Amino acid sequence: MADALKSHQQLLLQNKAWVEQKNNEDKGFFKRLSLIQKPEFLWIGCSDSRVPANQITGTQPGEVFVHRNIANMVIHTDMSMLSVLDYAVNVLEVKHVVICGHYGCGGVLAAMTNNQIGLIDNWIRHIKDVYRMHQDELEAIDNMKARQDRLVELNVIEQAYDLGKTSIIQNAWQKRGAPHVHGWVYDIANGLIKDLEVSMNSDEDMPEVFKFEKTKPNLK
Repeated sequence: MADALKSHQQLLLQNKAWVEQKNNEDKGFFKRLSLIQKPEFLWIGCSDSRVPANQITGTQPGEVFVHRNIANMVIHTDMSMLSVLDYAVNVLEVKHVVICGHYGCGGVLAAMTNNQIGLIDNWIRHIKDVYRMHQDELEAIDNMKARQDRLVELNVIEQAYDLGKTSIIQNAWQKRGAPHVHGWVYDIANGLIKDLEVSMNSDEDMPEVFKFEKTKPNLK
């Protein structure tokens, strides 16, 4: 118990040290930060503690609006994700939405097995759907590590397209031609982000069935 309390208190001490450092570097930092939030990016990433959005992108507080969940999923019944997306796109008017997965993702690896884990089984079932969609490609890869890495990439790509299927994103595309949706993968082993070259700011490449009817401008 004593060690646990010490760990907790260490976080508070580190917070004070960080505040002192920021104030020494820039006296007006916290005052400016408290006045407005205008990030350019929404980051949808994995909850994994080794993949903190700000640190791996070298960004400061206020520059990235963040949502994280197990295996960086875009699930259309997830009200938490949808609420963050709606606020980021329609209120903050972010210019970019980044879906970022990471190699070695526990959720993706679990989805490749038949093991029961618990409540999370219902969540990672969506990753199993991604596996099913790309089963031929994946099972043609003999090396298991390479197969796992490819499923991580394919999962990111499918989540990026799932973002494009939302009315939130499609309405914003129609209204202001933004945000751009990107798919990235972070490699914990070397710290580098791989751009999967998934980037879209229109429904041009969407199958017709997923395109919402365009709203007509109000001429009043």
